Amino acid sequence: MNPQKSAVLIIGGGIMGASSAFFLRRRGCSVTLLERDQIGQYASGVNFGNVRRQGRYLGQLELANRSWALWKRLPELINDDLEFIPSGHMRVCYREDEIAELEAYAAAPEAAQLDLKIYRGAELHQRFGFLGPEVKGGSYAPYDGHANPRLAAPAFARAARRLGARIEESTEVADVEKINGRFHVTTTDGQLFIAEQLLITAGAWAARLSERFGEPVPLEPNGPQMSVTEPVPYALPTVIGVFTKIKEEVIYFRQIPRGNIIIGGGARCTPDMLNRRAFFKPESLLNQMRQMKRLLPGAEKLNIIRVWSGIESYTPDSLPVMGPSGSVDGLFYAFGFCGHGFQLGPGVGDVMAELISTGSTSTLISPFDIRRFTQPSTVPANAPTTGKLI
Repeated sequence: MNPQKSAVLIIGGGIMGASSAFFLRRRGCSVTLLERDQIGQYASGVNFGNVRRQGRYLGQLELANRSWALWKRLPELINDDLEFIPSGHMRVCYREDEIAELEAYAAAPEAAQLDLKIYRGAELHQRFGFLGPEVKGGSYAPYDGHANPRLAAPAFARAARRLGARIEESTEVADVEKINGRFHVTTTDGQLFIAEQLLITAGAWAARLSERFGEPVPLEPNGPQMSVTEPVPYALPTVIGVFTKIKEEVIYFRQIPRGNIIIGGGARCTPDMLNRRAFFKPESLLNQMRQMKRLLPGAEKLNIIRVWSGIESYTPDSLPVMGPSGSVDGLFYAFGFCGHGFQLGPGVGDVMAELISTGSTSTLISPFDIRRFTQPSTVPANAPTTGKLI
């Protein structure tokens, strides 16, 4: 077996892994990325495409702001168009007490860069006349928007390749261990990769790898429920999502310039992890249409031309695992983004490249420390007990 060596080895080719490879190469690190199937095949390529900052756990906004600054520069950075449109993002609600929660979030110092504006009553319906009468209020983020998730991870991988990164698709990891200060990764086809540092960005499968290093994470796989309508005249540039504590009411939509309306939300499915398949449940579509009728009257009459799902990973506190290992030098993690990692992708790659190449990062990531699961008593004092929204 002829070992193949690099400074950094990345396992997992979603947007986190691909963007990390790109930014590591920009810093001059030799990089190899291993992806079991195709780049961006799972969570990164099948999500809703929200490029939003509002509504995040407040301690995550520093990372989201760093990522947002990169989203604006992506065409020049990676020489590719991800169809990013800073169209504005609106969180709406059906109850008066929920408006107060939106106001509290907007008033938080961490949210200052978002320039949020709260609408209610007549002003809301004058500004967003298409919303149904049940909608009582909303929070508008003028700089958030959306992009095409199918394009993102492959574009970062191509850009990383152009800079000299080695990207290996259809390459499944069979074993991983640390021997004499270096990481040895063996693949199912008999290849051996050796690296000084290892970054695990394997999404819903990442906990299986972290457990090999004595750091188990209670990761739960889920399949988002997505649908798309026939094209209609383009009239809804703003991304709309419902802020609610009632699971069935969670719905969000965006219209793309060619006219189709992309819809997500509702109950998620349990994926088949062995065969790497997720399913769309018919009852999900029925609920989406009921909720769209409340949110955007008339939308329920449109023809649905496609439905899909994917495989995402969720942690108990709704926050990702991101940063260095708590017990193994040279080992790093970025996974478990709980269905809202797409906007963070470029920022995660940039931060992980900074952390791996310099040993530290200027962006707050301590709330995402893996030790909150493996060594709770050692979690930094400013780490949260939950990532759920206010």
